[in-house]
This record gives sequence, structure tokens and C-alpha cells, in this order.
Amino acid sequence: MEAKTAYAERKGRKMKYKAGVYWERGRIADVNQDSLILLQVLTGRGRILLAAICDGMGGLAQGEAASGYVTRRLQEWFYESLLGAIRKKKPFWVIRRSLDRLTYHMQEQLSLYAGLEKCDLGTTMTVLLLWEKTFLIWHLGDSRVYRLGGQCGHGPNNGRVSDVVCMTRDHVKGTNRLTKCVGSFGYERPDFCMGTLRGKEAILLCSDGFRHYVTNQELADALSPELIREEEQITRRLQEIGRACMQRGERDNMSAVYIRPVK
Repeated sequence: MEAKTAYAERKGRKMKYKAGVYWERGRIADVNQDSLILLQVLTGRGRILLAAICDGMGGLAQGEAASGYVTRRLQEWFYESLLGAIRKKKPFWVIRRSLDRLTYHMQEQLSLYAGLEKCDLGTTMTVLLLWEKTFLIWHLGDSRVYRLGGQCGHGPNNGRVSDVVCMTRDHVKGTNRLTKCVGSFGYERPDFCMGTLRGKEAILLCSDGFRHYVTNQELADALSPELIREEEQITRRLQEIGRACMQRGERDNMSAVYIRPVK
């Protein structure tokens, strides 16, 4: 019933998205082990967008190979499986299971590759599927998804932070040891959540390097949907945040994807 209602609500809508990306190796790293994708297609059932950030594990060999492999497979899934499922009016639980199965298969392939190469490798995986204003999120690792505008969250010491909510949970033990990822360490089912954007809200996906040296309030102030009118603004503001992070001492790769639905 929920899936049927969601399909019915989309009839007649023509949502568009203003979007931008940021991908920076940084001043210290020799390579950028982050990979990202931003894809969108206008279908007869509305506009479909897929965004993902995969942060290769820097302490392991071939982190960029792991993150690049995962984003390539996600792109294939988008065109070869997802669009067909939406065209056939498959319910959301079927779409969720489809990506869960893909994650399992990617885990198996990376484990096989690691065995042949005699190495360990892995990557975070944070995926956003946006269909009109309905979002689905799959998450493993310490990259994040933020919801900006029209909400209130909690900052340090339970202080209120306006207009920004983190919708993912970091899978980290200690200071920087990942407890969940896609790689040669055994399968972990991604965290999953689903919801609807309300009013003038936007979504930010980012790797951990992009948010270590900025506060939630700084993200909210720079990326408020109320202030974003053109895509050039998105790119410029993401770059400004990245430069601020490097000036404050960030040494990691940095990646971000920002999406704001507009009618």
C-alpha cells in the first residue's frame, strides 16, 4: 500500500535538481582514493537521481581500486537494474534488496581480488537514491549524508544546531578504525533509511575529509537551500568549504555531492 501511494503521488510532477560535486586530492596525498558518481534520468515516472561517495581505506593498499570498482558497479546497477524496476513499478523493498545483493556480490569480488593480490582493501559506501522527493540511503563506513533546511538537530552538549541533520551513523571504532565497509573483510549489510524531503530542503553527501574541520553550523550556513539559486553557487561553496578544511589542517582526500530538488 505504501509503495502504491508513493507511485500515485508522483503522477504529474516534474521535479528537477540543482546539483554540484567537489573532488579534491588535497595537499598531502599522492592519489585521491575517493570516488563519486552523480547520475540522473528523467523517466515517465519522474526524475531519478543516484549519488554515491566511496572513500578508499587509506591505510590499505589500492584504496582507489576498491572505491572505483564500487562506483562503477553502482553506475551499472542504476542503468541496468534500477530504472527497469521503477518502470515495472517494483516496490521500494525490492529496490532495497537489489542493492543489498549487489553489495554482497561486490564484497565477494573484492575478497577474491584481495586473495589473488595477497592484500587487504576496502572502501566506504554511501549511496543516495532520490526519486522526486523520496530518498533512499544505503550506508557503510564514515562518509555521511546531511539533510539541510527545514529541520533542527543537536550539536555538542545537546545544543541546538539549526537547519542540518546527519542521517547516517559512523561505523568507526576508536579514532579512525572502520568497523563496516565494502572490502576483503566479510559482508556487512548496509544501514538503510528512507524518507521524504519537505519544502526547501537539500542533501549533502561527503567523505570524512570534507567535514572533519567544519562544524554543522558552518555547513548549514554555507549550503542553506534558501541561498542556493544556481548550480555555480553550489560548486563555489563546496570549494570554499574544501579550502577552509585544508587551511585548518585537513590532510585527507575530500569529496562532496550536494543536491537540491526544485520544481
